[in-house]
Amino acid sequence: MDIKQMIGRRIKEIRAKKRISQERLAERMDINPKYLSSIERGKENPTLNTLIKLSESLEVDLSEIFSFVQIEDPAKRKSFIIFLLDKANSEQLKIIFKIISAIIH
Repeated sequence: MDIKQMIGRRIKEIRAKKRISQERLAERMDINPKYLSSIERGKENPTLNTLIKLSESLEVDLSEIFSFVQIEDPAKRKSFIIFLLDKANSEQLKIIFKIISAIIH
């Protein structure tokens, strides 16, 4: 699963918890419901402005859209950790290594 899909899934999760239909959310944002559906499926690259509109329309902080803590599936969680590791620089990897070593040992 790539980052667009994870963001889309998170948006859908927040929307569902708030019991808001795609049509209603799209209406609040003044966008096409098909575009919102594509975002939720990870098929679109929403702009920062669109993400801001989403967070405002869902009445959540923008950071909540990027919060993947709620990923319960171990395989998906592992996939996201690997994705993050691939993005880390060498200094960050040293810190991550120390943290993981401390936790696992």
